[in-house]
Amino acid sequence: SVSLIYIYIYKIYIDTLQKSEYKYKDFRSIPTPLSTEMALVCRIHSVSSSSSSSTHLSKPNSFNFNPICSIHYTSSSSSPFTEKHSIERYQRDNWLYKNQLDQTFSCPLPPDSNSIRDFDIALQLPELKRLLQVLREKREGGGSGGERGPGNVFLVGTGPGDPELLTLKALRVIQSADLLLYDRLVSNDVMNLAGPDAKLLYVGKTAGYHSRTQEEIHELLLSFAEAGATVVRLKGGDPLVFGRGGEEMDFLQQQGIQVQVIPGITAASGISAELGIPLTHRGVANSVRFLTGHSRNGGTDPLFVAENAADPDSTLVVYMGLSTLPSLAVKLMHHGLPPSTPAVAVERGTTPQQRMVFSELKDLGDKITSAHLVSPTLIIIGKVVSLSPFWPHSSKEASVLVEA
Repeated sequence: SVSLIYIYIYKIYIDTLQKSEYKYKDFRSIPTPLSTEMALVCRIHSVSSSSSSSTHLSKPNSFNFNPICSIHYTSSSSSPFTEKHSIERYQRDNWLYKNQLDQTFSCPLPPDSNSIRDFDIALQLPELKRLLQVLREKREGGGSGGERGPGNVFLVGTGPGDPELLTLKALRVIQSADLLLYDRLVSNDVMNLAGPDAKLLYVGKTAGYHSRTQEEIHELLLSFAEAGATVVRLKGGDPLVFGRGGEEMDFLQQQGIQVQVIPGITAASGISAELGIPLTHRGVANSVRFLTGHSRNGGTDPLFVAENAADPDSTLVVYMGLSTLPSLAVKLMHHGLPPSTPAVAVERGTTPQQRMVFSELKDLGDKITSAHLVSPTLIIIGKVVSLSPFWPHSSKEASVLVEA
């Protein structure tokens, strides 16, 4: 079932905005020292009179220590990652909502995902401002040498999900962070390694719901780094492989903020190793190519590189390719890749919830559909797939490929 959450109470939304002096305008227009550092919330829109007139609130009979109302979800125990409205997410980020705990009401489903997102930001705003102020005061008043310089930002890759694949350097930085901004594909097991004093903030994106836009993430990183915090940006896999880490690094460096990148094991390496698939193998595959199934501006067929990628002596690894695989497979076969090319799709690789579907390329799309694989799913296409001990076809076929 789909995880749905009915949250963010209209009255609390209005009260929060009023208390934070937010007047439905660009946050940077507020005449306070924090204004230039909190542009991240400038996209919260005013609530229309039509939506307010249709909203009805009633206070529950019992007191509820939960900022979530009328909630419908499945426990994220079925997922190793941070799903957008999971219990684990709100437990980790509870510090952002603590001033709302005495204002719990029943409420209808907000009109759309943008309203849910805007309500969420409005609820988080007071604590984000308060933390910034504390960090600024600490920076301005600490040490005999006067005001300290800005903090550091670490872009940290957390690997495909298994916490034991985390590097020692990544672990050290995670445990020393003041603020952790984490994505959806940072596994729950990795998040459990955060230091006890760290503040955690979910900034993940899923199809149809971005808890923060990329520009807002940039502003969050900049705001807290300028306040002197040690900010850790956690990303699944490697931050510089389809992770938009390069964009964040470029933005911050242009603002004079020092950025350190701590690499992670990208999904292609971690999952292929888990399945016993060598991405390159003498006599079978002399190169490997990483593709993304998403284009920058959306669309259903961004895989325009299929003509050059249809090389039987290369291994293709497709990230975020569930929706575009049927189109990609047709294009690859059209440009000469044999329909019988071994392939595998791996859901939630390296985690206890890992599932995989092995198939020849021509049948892979149908088998993925039959197995109901969901994101994140990595796809590996190439003769090396048949070298896996899990390859369901004959071992004789695999040995012939190796000797070819």
